[in-house]
Amino acid sequence: MEKKTTRNLGIAILMVCLFAIGFVSGRLFQANNASISNVFSGRSDINFQLYWNVWDLMQSKYVDSSKIDDQNMLYGSIKGMVNSFGDAATVFLDPEETKTFNEASEGKLFQGIGAELGYDGNNQIIVVSPLEGSPAKAAGIKAGDYILTIDGVAIASTDTVYDAVAKIRGEAGTKVTLGILHKGATKAVDIEITRSEITVPSMELSYIGDNKDIALFQVSRFTDSSYSEWTKNWDANVDSIVDSGVKKVILDLRGNPGGYFDAAIYAADDFVGAGKVLAQEQDSAGKIQKFNSTRGGKLESMEVVVLVDGGSASASEILSGALQQSGRATIIGDKTYGKGTAQSVLDLSDGSTLHVTILKWLLPDGGWLNHDNPITPNIEIANSEKDFTKGIDTQLNKAISEIEN
Repeated sequence: MEKKTTRNLGIAILMVCLFAIGFVSGRLFQANNASISNVFSGRSDINFQLYWNVWDLMQSKYVDSSKIDDQNMLYGSIKGMVNSFGDAATVFLDPEETKTFNEASEGKLFQGIGAELGYDGNNQIIVVSPLEGSPAKAAGIKAGDYILTIDGVAIASTDTVYDAVAKIRGEAGTKVTLGILHKGATKAVDIEITRSEITVPSMELSYIGDNKDIALFQVSRFTDSSYSEWTKNWDANVDSIVDSGVKKVILDLRGNPGGYFDAAIYAADDFVGAGKVLAQEQDSAGKIQKFNSTRGGKLESMEVVVLVDGGSASASEILSGALQQSGRATIIGDKTYGKGTAQSVLDLSDGSTLHVTILKWLLPDGGWLNHDNPITPNIEIANSEKDFTKGIDTQLNKAISEIEN
């Protein structure tokens, strides 16, 4: 199965799959290494015998034989190949990592600290966003924080974000200590966090303002158990807004790490009149496809303010960019994460998955979303440390002030 997603998680896809299969069939199911040259008979420039020489030497020479595990060696080999592309969003996930990824994408109950992790422009592991109501957020973890150590052990340059997640997750009630370098700080601090059970609704709707005449629509991700489930939830909330009679909407995309690209387009279509360019995609050959609004939005006549921050990534940037460049919304908050690539998620035979970058996402004006070109709010305003400790949401207060005036 293949799913297109803008989730932060490319050689031809077929070649990657064949490479992985080649390792398995050539080593585990064949009597000798000659089968490798048969599988890759067209690649005489690649010395695959070197790989098997290293494999055999590690198994025969390594000092601690208890660490020799054929399956782990295979997975490590595949990860090394995929990581050689230097694209933090192109990854191989083993079956356990795939399960974790799917649970987080679907908002299922899991145990941990409740934070989305990703990479900065230099492939350093950072917090994309702490989840609302999570132990991470309560402990003061913020979007853009660098994670330097986990329980006193430094994160290695070879560690992936999934390695970090595996170390941070644990049973509810247990503790983990993270060495954190806050954005803009010069000295790291140790933060102890007690893990808990985490479940995340994809969206929540409430009404605020003195007369409850503003719809506050908080969208935490653009995924659910399926795309159709997400759009069903979206439609139900949009219908509630329309039925309420309010004319003002604050769309809160802060801390939203992304999800289905199609969900972002579907959402934008409810705000923008038909015939407007909402986003574009560019493939490896440079071919560009435009995505236009088609439905005629249920919320087209409403005044809209969108809240974003450094944890707003991918699909949330596509939606906020579409509303900003179409003139349908005022964007308030911090600059976004800057993640404009799409990954194809390929299911492999043993339950592993391969996430391959296949497309660039472009804004309506043709600009490519990336770390150097994120969404810049019309009104840039940050939630200060002082306000955070007092429970004051400066960004939301600014949005209320803006939409009321």
